[in-house]
Amino acid sequence: MLKALIEVIGWIGALLILAAYGLISAGTLRARSPLYQLTNISGAACLVVNSGWNGAVPSAALNVVWMCIGLFTLLRHHRSV
Repeated sequence: MLKALIEVIGWIGALLILAAYGLISAGTLRARSPLYQLTNISGAACLVVNSGWNGAVPSAALNVVWMCIGLFTLLRHHRSV
């Protein structure tokens, strides 16, 4: 049961990141918009869970960095508002 949950979390993360990329590519979202950053942060967090569980350390590390970039951008946006 836990393994299935981890897989679902991984797929949700992948879909969130793909959705964010699709929306920015379509011009629906701006790169610095809070929704875009939160979608990327959430997707990366899900992929960290999945990658870490499956022992894919490079993928987990990449997604930690992805989350940090999103958090930095989100905080910078929040301070400028």
